Amino acid sequence: MDLAQRHPAPDHAPPRPTANQAAAGRVGWKGILREPFRAATWLRLAYLLLALPVGILCVPIALVGGPAGRIQRGLARRLLGVEVKDPRRTGPLALAHAVISLPLNLVALTVSAYFWTVVVINLAYPLRPDSDPSQAWGGPTMAGAWAVHGIGGGVSFLLITPWVMKGFTLLQTRLVKGFLGGDRAGLLKATWIALAVAALCALLSIPVIHQL
Repeated sequence: MDLAQRHPAPDHAPPRPTANQAAAGRVGWKGILREPFRAATWLRLAYLLLALPVGILCVPIALVGGPAGRIQRGLARRLLGVEVKDPRRTGPLALAHAVISLPLNLVALTVSAYFWTVVVINLAYPLRPDSDPSQAWGGPTMAGAWAVHGIGGGVSFLLITPWVMKGFTLLQTRLVKGFLGGDRAGLLKATWIALAVAALCALLSIPVIHQL
């Protein structure tokens, strides 16, 4: 008897991951170095820049029964590549998404903007009007101060920031799929996580604001 006949494959066996999918699950040092320069990173940044104003605009649109859900799904599709099937009706869920996502959109934009500002001001340290190498870390020479600021603050944040943005957009995507699509599994948990992340970032921003 043939081996395949004695041990037939199950009808619903999960498909084996492709080489690209397997590689996507592994992040090596090359991937970390390339991430700031990938088009997907800058599309995420564009989404973070637009999610807050678009979300604010969608609150009154949802209140009057307008296409708030379609607008939010379109933004996620164009900039994040997230395909969410249009449900028959979103109803109050479109308003709920617009309101609940606002705190997360605000902190995501603020944190990302702050991190990118740290990158710029440290990589461009010699151009800063307050750059005094004699009183700075790495001084008293400009080369030493620039090396410390550029590597310690500029390069390190350049490598970290894309992953911070990816974390924010993953959570934002989950809210879009849950509220504006048909995937309700784990939506309540994702909502609480989004609100907790927003609250934590708000608390951590207090000492930063005091230093400005």
